[in-house]
Amino acid sequence: MPGAARRELGRASFGAFLGILLCATAVSLMQRMTGSGWFLVAPLGATAVLVFAVPNSPLAQPWSAVVGNFVSAVVALAVVSVLPAPWAPAVAVGGAIFAMMLVRALHPPGGAVALLTAIEAASLHDLGMAFPFVPVAATTAILVMAAIGFNRWTGRVYPFRQAGQQPPAQQRIALSTHELQDLLLRFNQTTNLGVADLGRLIAAAEQEAAAHRFDGTRCADIMTETLITVSPETPLTRIAWLFQHHPIKSLPVVDDDGTLLGLVLQSDLVAALTLGQPLKRSRSGRRVKLHFRDLRAEDVMQEDVPAVSADTPAGLLLDRLATQKVQVVPVLKDGHLAGIITRSDLIRLQLLEMKPAAGINAS
Repeated sequence: MPGAARRELGRASFGAFLGILLCATAVSLMQRMTGSGWFLVAPLGATAVLVFAVPNSPLAQPWSAVVGNFVSAVVALAVVSVLPAPWAPAVAVGGAIFAMMLVRALHPPGGAVALLTAIEAASLHDLGMAFPFVPVAATTAILVMAAIGFNRWTGRVYPFRQAGQQPPAQQRIALSTHELQDLLLRFNQTTNLGVADLGRLIAAAEQEAAAHRFDGTRCADIMTETLITVSPETPLTRIAWLFQHHPIKSLPVVDDDGTLLGLVLQSDLVAALTLGQPLKRSRSGRRVKLHFRDLRAEDVMQEDVPAVSADTPAGLLLDRLATQKVQVVPVLKDGHLAGIITRSDLIRLQLLEMKPAAGINAS
């Protein structure tokens, strides 16, 4: 295994310390209140390793931990009631694995719970069928609740992300949740990796590969720096004139400090002109209807336009400009608009990349 980060070393070990301490404290209090039935079981140590050190693992999820340990104890009690040694321990562990997989709660410490139950059957006789509930399920639940709180407090996602939850836009891939699940099934990795993490890994790999395109060319190297910009108060009649007299398809809307506020595309202008539907804007606290001659850039501009930094590898924009119906990407430097990149810029870069190969073929 590769080495762990220092922060992770401290986070996981300190979390396990707190979790087991909480379980031990709860057991001590319950012993005083009830007199018996509560004690720590050794497999809790293995459960602590999973829920604090690898909380993203499907094997470490609350259902797997609590139900896995519980059903393992139930199966083992049933086995030792009908089979003698040396059969009982072996059948108990095998049966526990079967039961955990059957109820989709595979949890490695469950095998240890089953073995402990089988070899300590005599000392557990007085507890009977209460043993799977108390102390096994109860102490496991306490440990899991401690893990939920601690992992969230330290920035880890636990319980695991749901498969249907969409990743951030920059991490989205062209595979559905169902296709990711099929990949995990095909390579028999459903117990080692979750769908969400697989999606994140594939997305990260795609971005890393894209970053190597064009020999590391940055957005700053290909962006258009000489820009025609407008303010939010620029009339649409002025914007129409700019589109007519300049070979541009978009106009960035900026404030006096050069901060990007939005974009006006030619399609936005055409829509405002041809739809014939007056827009509304608040003036002096009241709503008024505006016709095309009254409209300004702020009335039709696209806000919250995703931008990139000047140091972003140009290859990362391929998917955004090719498949996400984006015509232009603003480039920011120190928080201010520094340039824009269009599909034409990337096509030009691709053609430059192809020229050496074409020259070799021609010779």
